[in-house]
Amino acid sequence: MRMRTALRQSMRLALADAGHEWRLSLCLVAGLMAVLSPLLVLFGLKFGIVSEMTEKLLANPLTLEVRLVGSYALRPDWFDHVRQRSEVAFVLPRTRSLAATLDAMDGSGRALPTPLAMHPTQAGDPLLKGLAQPADMMDVLIGQPVAEQLRLSVGGQFRAVLSRRLNGRQEAKWLTLRVVGVVPEALAGQNAVFVRMDLLIAAERYRSGFSVPLLGVEDGTPDGELPLFASARIFARDLDGVGPLAAWLREQGLEVQTEMAQIELVRAVDRSLTVLFEVLVAIAAAGFLVSLAASLWASVERKRRDLALMRLIGFPRGAIFLFPATQAALVAILGTSIALLFFLTVAALLNRVFAEGLPADMLVCRLMPIHAVLTYAGTLCLALSASIIGGYRAIQIDPADSLRDL
Repeated sequence: MRMRTALRQSMRLALADAGHEWRLSLCLVAGLMAVLSPLLVLFGLKFGIVSEMTEKLLANPLTLEVRLVGSYALRPDWFDHVRQRSEVAFVLPRTRSLAATLDAMDGSGRALPTPLAMHPTQAGDPLLKGLAQPADMMDVLIGQPVAEQLRLSVGGQFRAVLSRRLNGRQEAKWLTLRVVGVVPEALAGQNAVFVRMDLLIAAERYRSGFSVPLLGVEDGTPDGELPLFASARIFARDLDGVGPLAAWLREQGLEVQTEMAQIELVRAVDRSLTVLFEVLVAIAAAGFLVSLAASLWASVERKRRDLALMRLIGFPRGAIFLFPATQAALVAILGTSIALLFFLTVAALLNRVFAEGLPADMLVCRLMPIHAVLTYAGTLCLALSASIIGGYRAIQIDPADSLRDL
């Protein structure tokens, strides 16, 4: 209990002394604020710009897509192998592009000028987040441009036709499709329709001359081999998985296209700003550490007689050591608080200046609450480290020094 009381009393005396020498304390706080404020602004710009660029990439699921170029002969077990890779979030087979088309009719019975391109989909499709999934083989999702041409919304129906030539005669299979979702043009393109895999495979088999009981078509070859798929829809789990996944597919002899150029641009900006920030932090931390340590050492030397008197009347070494540490913590807390207030002012100004031409919710300079907590913790650690020299010098003072100066 005596030790605890001595520690509390030492902290009170240290705070009172800092208040008495308020000019010197103010200089130390101002020095820390001057060092820390530009670092916070720089980190706020780094975090704001890079975070916004990253979020923009992630907001567009096409960034995570690894597109196969050309046609291949991919067996079903190949897709099982792809799904086992940790980088893969979503994969579905695609049939031949010529077989995956539909001629759609508008309300007046006229065919659209461009055939619809069928894309396979199922639960978990990154492009269709928040949209209903086809529950029936005749349920589809259409792109916004197609919806406008057909004058359809969710719940509407339209007619489409699959055509083929079998045994020298032209055949057609009419389908009545129900719209369960409308996909934004930025994700779907001009003439996209998203269908279930069973409809896509049925269309492929129909155009290949097979009978298709699912479509009510009995003409054609009754049996056929397991389908070999011409392509695939493949999406990586995150930005870091796009490159390795594309590299692995290239090793399989497949040509692919990705958005790696955009991803690498964001990474390059992040790396450059990180290196710049780390160098400045190292310089600032070293300067602050040396400056505060020297100030606390000088303060202990000025108060040598007072500290010796504290030892003489019974303050333990730990309480004496705590004296400069308390003043260092006070400087760290006040300096960091003022620096954060300065940052908030500058960040608001920068965000207002650069608001023109940017999305309404985009901030070029910002910090998260966790960053403020880490700033306080880091500054306190540095300040307490700087106080070790002063504290060590303080506990070396001989209590008899207070009597020699009488």
